[in-house]
Amino acid sequence: MALIALAADKGSPGVTTAAVALAAVWPRRVLVAETDPAGGDLVYRSAAAHGGPLNPNTGMLSIAATARRGLVPDQLWDHTQPLSGGLEVLVGLGIAEQAAGLAGLWPTLGRAFSQLADSPNAPADVIADCGRISGDSPAVELFPHAALVLLVSRTEPEAIARVRDRAAALATKLHGGGPRGAASLAQPLIGVLLIADPSTSAKLVHQVNDMLMAAQTGARVVGTLADDAAGADQLAGRRRGRLDKSLLIRSARKVTVDLYQQYGAAWTNPVAQQPGTGR
Repeated sequence: MALIALAADKGSPGVTTAAVALAAVWPRRVLVAETDPAGGDLVYRSAAAHGGPLNPNTGMLSIAATARRGLVPDQLWDHTQPLSGGLEVLVGLGIAEQAAGLAGLWPTLGRAFSQLADSPNAPADVIADCGRISGDSPAVELFPHAALVLLVSRTEPEAIARVRDRAAALATKLHGGGPRGAASLAQPLIGVLLIADPSTSAKLVHQVNDMLMAAQTGARVVGTLADDAAGADQLAGRRRGRLDKSLLIRSARKVTVDLYQQYGAAWTNPVAQQPGTGR
């Protein structure tokens, strides 16, 4: 099993929506961790399993005190909450100023997230919503412990240019100054997840891959999520409808299938493997 980190370079391409959508159709047990240093969104947009609001004090804020004494992966579950529908989340910080309480703890969190696969009691993958990143974002300290870093981007020319440059910078930071082609084999793998109109996504994937290859980033597009505002509202509980029939969830399901066809064998824990939570 694995830590999958999602992040964006600039703007609001929908990292949180992408993280929750992928988790909703993930084939094994999964934990969504809101690790954006600027603060999380789920406490404002999603209901807890009991129908009331999520507790903003149980999550990244509460885990800070625990992590300073050392963090065993199973302790992550003590700080999670179930959303309506059953998805388990580690709620993010309330405001950016609270990130000071996690100073120096990001590598500890990264190790715990990646080692949750080895839990004898409750192994799971972790999908981390890292929000917007820059060279000095502390969430980047999670990346060396990830199996895959996904840069989420929309398809405007300036967004694609930024994600190309961010992928190149991350490849240098995470994989050193060796041949860029080697970055496609080194861990963490760096991928791009496009938020796109389904009618044009296939053409865009080829164009963006050509750009990433020409820049020798070592990254490539791993899939596209439908730019589906109605589906995003359904996912957040703001709109009624068959979520499983939405373009967003249908495209998320294809992304997860493709990821597991390509990388699943490397992520599988043959000793302790649990199915997803019925999604």
